Amino acid sequence: MELLLFHTLVIAHILTGATGAIAFWVPVIGRKGGVNHRKWGQVFTIALLCTGLFALAMSLLSLWDPLGTHPQLEGRFDEVFVRGFFGHLMLCAAVLTINLTWYGWLLVRHRGRQALNRTPVMYALQWLTIGASVNCAAQGWLMGEKLLIGLAVVGVATGATNLWFLAKDHPTREDWLKEHVKALVGAGISVYTAFMAFGSVRVFPELALHPVMWAIPLSVGLVIIIWHRLAIDRAARLRRAGAVQAA
Repeated sequence: MELLLFHTLVIAHILTGATGAIAFWVPVIGRKGGVNHRKWGQVFTIALLCTGLFALAMSLLSLWDPLGTHPQLEGRFDEVFVRGFFGHLMLCAAVLTINLTWYGWLLVRHRGRQALNRTPVMYALQWLTIGASVNCAAQGWLMGEKLLIGLAVVGVATGATNLWFLAKDHPTREDWLKEHVKALVGAGISVYTAFMAFGSVRVFPELALHPVMWAIPLSVGLVIIIWHRLAIDRAARLRRAGAVQAA
């Protein structure tokens, strides 16, 4: 029964994750603020929230019974590795994905109205992300797996920078736009990383912890974030120049 539940979660996770991975590119490449941007952005948001919740449930089952939920890995990896990789690491990644998606969606919905952004759920997600990340780092240190520590650094940085933005009383348009891009592109990075890293365990287990499997989505995501941040700054300069000319 437990294995059936786990496999059901895996299928649902793959379906929603694939939907989010496809929807991701429409807002990234298309015209910003248009109908398609908003429509596919909503599809991406809903898909990623579901994907993160399914991953969270999978991670908890893996922590409860690591080899029972991953019988195909018995004999290849020990229980400590399976619990660490599919339990603690996936828990951290799941909470991080949910946090980034919710944070990015709420910012574009409320824009600079910080009173609406400062909800108990929003703050709870930041501290849950930091807590899951610290746990992931501790488990990585005990296992001797630097990858777990690397993801933990990303999680702590995400929670801390989100809290820093929420502390701003009057963020500018450029401030919340940059945070929106950072969060939702970061969520996109997480779903592609999950497909490449966690998915490879089932096909090529020896590649699961290879740095390249984690570096490719991260590198592409960073390029997208930097590109959009520069575009936001460029648009702001044009608006200011237009305002000066009009005056």
